[in-house]
Amino acid sequence: MFSIGEFSQVARVAPRQLRHYEELGLLKPERIDPETGYRFYSALQLPRLNRILALKDLGLSLLRFCACWMSTFRQRKFAAC
Repeated sequence: MFSIGEFSQVARVAPRQLRHYEELGLLKPERIDPETGYRFYSALQLPRLNRILALKDLGLSLLRFCACWMSTFRQRKFAAC
């Protein structure tokens, strides 16, 4: 597990960006300490963050990405029923 600061250094993004992605529902911390509120991320979350960053670099807005992501999630969820 990485603290938000450690994870941001490894991923080369600002902690503020990670908080923003959390607010949008794109990348939630693996764990949040209930006492301190500190966020912790897993190395397994790096590929997802890299996809978000790559799509952002290609010009896809985060709001559009959120809409696409949620649409895909809903389709997979209902397809499994």
